[in-house]
Amino acid sequence: MKRTIYFLIAATVLMLMSCKDFLEEKQRDALTEDKAFQSMNDLKNNAVLSLYNYIGGNSDSQGLQGTGRGVYDLNTMTTDEAITPTRGGDWYDGGFWQDLFLHTWGSSNTALENTWNYLFKVVMLCNSSLERIDAYPNPEHLYDETMLDNYRAEVRAVRAMFYFYLMDLFGRVPIVTTNDVNSSELTLANRSQVYQFIVKELQETRLYLPWDRSNYNGENYGRVTIPVANFLLAKLMLNAEIYSDDNWTDDIYPDGKTITFNVLGTTMNAWEACQFYCNTFKDFEYVLEESLAENFTTTNEKSRENIFTIPMDPNLYSNRFIYFFRSRNCCHGSALGGGSENGPCATIETLRAFKYGKPDQDTRFDITFYADTIYENGEVVLMDDKVTPLVYYPWEVKLNLTGSPYVELAGARFHKYAPDPNANADGRACHNDIVLFRYADVLLMMAEAKLRNGEDGTAELNLVRRRSLMTDTVATLETILNERHLELAWEGWRRNDLIRFRQFTRSYTDRPQLPGEENGYTTVFPIPSSMIDFHPSWKQNPGYE
Repeated sequence: MKRTIYFLIAATVLMLMSCKDFLEEKQRDALTEDKAFQSMNDLKNNAVLSLYNYIGGNSDSQGLQGTGRGVYDLNTMTTDEAITPTRGGDWYDGGFWQDLFLHTWGSSNTALENTWNYLFKVVMLCNSSLERIDAYPNPEHLYDETMLDNYRAEVRAVRAMFYFYLMDLFGRVPIVTTNDVNSSELTLANRSQVYQFIVKELQETRLYLPWDRSNYNGENYGRVTIPVANFLLAKLMLNAEIYSDDNWTDDIYPDGKTITFNVLGTTMNAWEACQFYCNTFKDFEYVLEESLAENFTTTNEKSRENIFTIPMDPNLYSNRFIYFFRSRNCCHGSALGGGSENGPCATIETLRAFKYGKPDQDTRFDITFYADTIYENGEVVLMDDKVTPLVYYPWEVKLNLTGSPYVELAGARFHKYAPDPNANADGRACHNDIVLFRYADVLLMMAEAKLRNGEDGTAELNLVRRRSLMTDTVATLETILNERHLELAWEGWRRNDLIRFRQFTRSYTDRPQLPGEENGYTTVFPIPSSMIDFHPSWKQNPGYE
């Protein structure tokens, strides 16, 4: 059984965000301070481990993955990777899903506001934890002082991770490192300032973190350990040209070769620094699993490739994983012993990338998607009439399927994770840990950083391809972006990748480019209008004024 690291104590119920004042604390049923922080063990549980209750979630816009209308959907349903078609009377939802795909979201979008509030909720919980750690009575032993330093580092690293998502999504956000702050006096920091803050926090704290893998069962299962911090630093370096740019609408970017960092006393450019952090994974013996599918099984906490995951167990955690549930057809869900909502699917662009239906179709397609006639447990899945086979029609997908004969069956559906026969909640409470960071991504980051630095990234690129029995290719920006599409589909990185490759706002099937969007304003989401209303001195992101 997976070891539980989540503790339903004071921090679990703190700080439900107000739509106007996102720093407001609201406590309910909280343990008193004298009971929650009496010993070093209490401090560890209630100020450090309690934060991990928020990596996953069980309601909309909560959690980094697993739920809907939050970080994952903003990073996936806005791209050429996936689409949530309107299916007759289903999935219109006030135009929400069409707005994501068409990039016509506005600053009053509720999901954007809720995501902002969720991410800042965890930032403020981290600030509370740091205050608890700093207020701990004088430790009796040197060991306790060392542990306090380690606790501080871990909380700062968690906070930095949430700031990474805030900066990536919203560009300009306030940097808040204490709870003793008047929110009406906060100012927005430029994206480059937030970027520098995150890098500094992770560089200063990473060697105080547990020297251990995070995904294996054990004391550090599900925690931010050194490899997790190193992954984030590699990702930060890879996106240096984007995150260092405070004017993302002028089509002028800094050069990663001229952006420098101090890495353990050595000055490196962004691409060299990315390679440095990618190389650290050798110290922890990360390797590619023999099959891509092994990283997404119901026992994937054994994966030698996964770096950071959201622990899942219906008997231990309240986290939910809804992507199977909301994608597959209702009859498909019934055949697996669960429910379904018959929604999201792959785009035409994704089918083309995988060369679906062609002799050289990518071997990862059948792992990643359900398509054509569906079999489960060796038997054909049948429609409601118990006679007609269930068939998905990938090429028939379009943004609005209303009136189409394929309204219920258009589109290749979410797969990748193995169905869990022992899942609860219609399949949403499963045993498959949700994969956030993976070693295959590290290899692809390494290939890209080498290429951008004038080196050859072919070896790392082909390590990933060979695992899936795909033929070797030469590393170019085009082949690397394509490989990231194939390898990391459904994993929440497509928006990040397309922005870095300057392709996020390009036109593609069923997705016309908006007037002025060629300037790239939709690469950053608007600051929620409720925040602008409450902070009159804040300036809205360009393009959303």
